Amino acid sequence: MTTSRRDFLKTSSMTTGGLLMGFALPGALQAAGTVHTPNAWVHIADDNTITLISARSEMGQGVYTSMPMLIAEELNVDIKRIKVAIAPPDAKLYGNPLLGGPQLTGGSTSVRDGWEKLRVGGAQVREMLISAAAAKWNVDRSELKADNGMVTGPKGKKATYGSLAADASKLPVPEKVSLKDPKDFKIVGKRTRRLDTPAKTNGTAEFGIDVKLPGMVYAALEQCPVIGGKVKSVDSAKAKSMPGVLAVVEIPDGVAVVANSWWRANVARKTLNITWDEGAGANLTHTNMLEGTRAAVKTGTPLPLKAVGDADAVIASAKNVVRAEYVSQLLSHSPLEPMNFTASYNNGKVQLIGPTQWQDAAQSAIAVAVGVKPEDVSLKTTFLGGGFGRRIDIDFIIQAAQISKAVGKPVKLVWSREDDMTHDFYRPAAVNTMAAAMGADGKPSAMTFRLTSQSITGRVFGLPAEVQDPLMTEAAVAYYDIPATKHDVVKHDAGLRVGYWRSVSHAFNAFANESFIDELAKSAGQDPVAYRQSLLGKSPRMANVLKLAAEKSGWGKPLAAGRARGVAVMEGYDTFMAQVAEISLDKEGKVRVHRVSVAADLGYMVNPDTVEAQIQSGIVFGLGAATMQEITLEKGRVQQTNFNTFPVVRMNESPVMDIVLVNSTEKPGGIGEPATALIGPAVANAVASLTGKRIRKLPITANAIKQA
Repeated sequence: MTTSRRDFLKTSSMTTGGLLMGFALPGALQAAGTVHTPNAWVHIADDNTITLISARSEMGQGVYTSMPMLIAEELNVDIKRIKVAIAPPDAKLYGNPLLGGPQLTGGSTSVRDGWEKLRVGGAQVREMLISAAAAKWNVDRSELKADNGMVTGPKGKKATYGSLAADASKLPVPEKVSLKDPKDFKIVGKRTRRLDTPAKTNGTAEFGIDVKLPGMVYAALEQCPVIGGKVKSVDSAKAKSMPGVLAVVEIPDGVAVVANSWWRANVARKTLNITWDEGAGANLTHTNMLEGTRAAVKTGTPLPLKAVGDADAVIASAKNVVRAEYVSQLLSHSPLEPMNFTASYNNGKVQLIGPTQWQDAAQSAIAVAVGVKPEDVSLKTTFLGGGFGRRIDIDFIIQAAQISKAVGKPVKLVWSREDDMTHDFYRPAAVNTMAAAMGADGKPSAMTFRLTSQSITGRVFGLPAEVQDPLMTEAAVAYYDIPATKHDVVKHDAGLRVGYWRSVSHAFNAFANESFIDELAKSAGQDPVAYRQSLLGKSPRMANVLKLAAEKSGWGKPLAAGRARGVAVMEGYDTFMAQVAEISLDKEGKVRVHRVSVAADLGYMVNPDTVEAQIQSGIVFGLGAATMQEITLEKGRVQQTNFNTFPVVRMNESPVMDIVLVNSTEKPGGIGEPATALIGPAVANAVASLTGKRIRKLPITANAIKQA
């Protein structure tokens, strides 16, 4: 790996005499060529403590451990020596090139983005420390070794990294550094306990809802029951007379009650008498939204994705054609920590503290919302009590800042669970339409695929309607070898605001592809695993994970009466995965998933322990969406308000999980999301095997099975 000094952000000595080192690697391609974008930082203090400034938010996916492991490997220090802090807003330093440059945590990119740049950064720091020691002792660099936080040399010479940091900061950044061969890794690839576990279990970890500032007050916000509605008038007299209430503030999103405790603010909020202008959304129902999406399948403008041969012509002339439609429902993110943020506006400057996945967007949006310069907005990111894509949006942060400016005090805004569930940016509903011509051998000779749904990227980034949305096409093109195929996408705005949801479009595209291939196997009278293997000759990694998962599950071996297995495979975020779900139906006809066998090939793994945890959490998260969750609307109002109507998978409902991790030398893949997308089709295929009923619309409830 190489980097020029000109393209490297210059090192600077800290007031402590420590060394602040930036890491430079090719981060993005510009018209002028490759630009080296420093986007991670390390601070070595005089006391020999090392702090990684993480460019990615910690929301349970393990960056507080995996990122330090990459640094520690090349610095030759114990992982426990490294402390972690989340970076302040600065997209130039901390932008995510895999997502186009914003300082955003999502898309299972943390390890994929940091894999090389953090190792290179660690190696650069190591070499500069060695050079500083060589100059200090007037010896050749080849005689020195950096290990365990010390540089050692001939005749017993030794110095800590911290004592050498100031001198090292004055040296040129090495243009070439050698990275360890993976066979020599002592930290990366080894099971490692998470560094943030003690803080999260002893109560010292700071989540947004824990934040306290001197003089802080609390806010509860009444928003229009129809998303997008505005206040016409408000009578707040009763609320203002309630105990502890300090102010009632109207902002663009609603009316906030500010009090000396959140409970008092929320109680008073319920006494507000508000007349709303509900807007166009008042006519929305989940039924008419789906009808509109279905109509757009034929009337919308298809955006081509991939075509091989003339699939339409082959299907038109075929004698045996299989057609199917698959529908994925609206979903809420519903992280266990509801939306909250603390803001303090004072003399044209804003201090923000709380949980976010998108730091630079929060900074710039708040600056506009309260009329200050972006550089006058500071932001500290806490731990996130769940994100799943919801905390990419920043509506609640803007609200907190607007309320703080209005009352002139630090304000913590906390949404209730009901606020959170009824004012989300929802995963859009999707309609996938599929058709295949079947050859005499039972294999598809041609296949067409169309996804019709909303473009989240169009809303978030302003992507033009005529431009393909890459976050709608994930897992759309499966790895099966079919002679003629046509894949396209139709964008359709169904009228409700939508947001990125864990695994994004992988979930509905994998549900469609893997359900459909299962239907083709049944049409051909062939075993679902063998059928898939016959179509995966050009994808050895996919064929391998399918083989491993099938073997782990005991595929083909007898099961207890009333049980069945279903299989599904997918590539997502450069990770190849197969799942086999073993299910039964309880006496009420509800699906019970007993066991999920998983094989995953995600290339090099930083921490296999976290990899397993992410697969487990992804399956549990996706299982709720597959079997019990749905957002419905009537008169523009979301009907689900808490976990009694939008249930989550409980511990006694969680399946046993048998996970096989493939040892691979491929580049690292993402693991936080693929398992979420794959469990749905695996369960649907198991239900079809058990009952003979094909469920083509999620969720797979007892009622859906009865009506199939």
